[in-house]
Amino acid sequence: MIRNICAEMTDRTLRCGLVSLLAIGATTLVLATSIEGRSQEPSVRPRSAVDSPRQIIADGKMAFAVASVRIMQDREKLPMAQQMFYMSPPGAGEFTMHNARLDNLIAWAFKVGGLSHPITREPAWMDSTYYEVAAKPPGDLGLNYDQLRPMVQDLLKERFHLMYHTESKSEKGYALVIAKGGPKLTPAKDAAQHAYTMTGRLDVANEPMSLVAELLAHAVGQAVVDETELKGSYDMKLNYAPMEATESSLPSIFAAVEEQLGLQLVSQKVPVEMFVIDHVDKEQTEN
Repeated sequence: MIRNICAEMTDRTLRCGLVSLLAIGATTLVLATSIEGRSQEPSVRPRSAVDSPRQIIADGKMAFAVASVRIMQDREKLPMAQQMFYMSPPGAGEFTMHNARLDNLIAWAFKVGGLSHPITREPAWMDSTYYEVAAKPPGDLGLNYDQLRPMVQDLLKERFHLMYHTESKSEKGYALVIAKGGPKLTPAKDAAQHAYTMTGRLDVANEPMSLVAELLAHAVGQAVVDETELKGSYDMKLNYAPMEATESSLPSIFAAVEEQLGLQLVSQKVPVEMFVIDHVDKEQTEN
């Protein structure tokens, strides 16, 4: 997953760095309130492709007052800066995504994606179709991500007829545990949140260990599950030699995790929860 890794945006604003776009789960993942080279909203903003006034749905759940989701046309003709992924920060009074594939939106909304929670059975068009999303909560409420996610889930189900199920399987991966010397972690100092990974670097602020495990999965190329049992959120920076590096003055990812974080990556079979897409439409249905 999308909570900068261009790996997956599984959570938090955009978790998007320079690996490959989690989700997250990114996701999620992800992932941060700023992207390198982009500090403000895109100049090309979504227009009202399908706007439907909605307030509170019958069962009492909150829904967007107005929501627009449209396919980006001629995206490749836009300046490079306008082809970057962007996501609005929490509490903004609106929810926007720019240059997002539908699997990015699914990964963020359901906190899936990445190696530990992969999205499977994606239609072929999902790799090359990009969307712009603009939605406003009722009363322009400044909602956090946990409040926005179920609203986006409903939007995907209603507009794109998303149908899915989950499957669990066991795969070779790593468990993130506390090393013998104990953790060397800094509790989060303020409310600002970001999480991103680039080649040889991981940077996290005010994020839980579950997200750290997701980012480490991208670094090692296999699923990583958090078994530290550490609660709360942390700030951390990790510098390491990429897995493919043949010569480097930096320690391997495994040594760096132990030396710099006081944690350990233990090879073992780990549970992988797959998010399986049974059906999703490319074009949205007007409500």
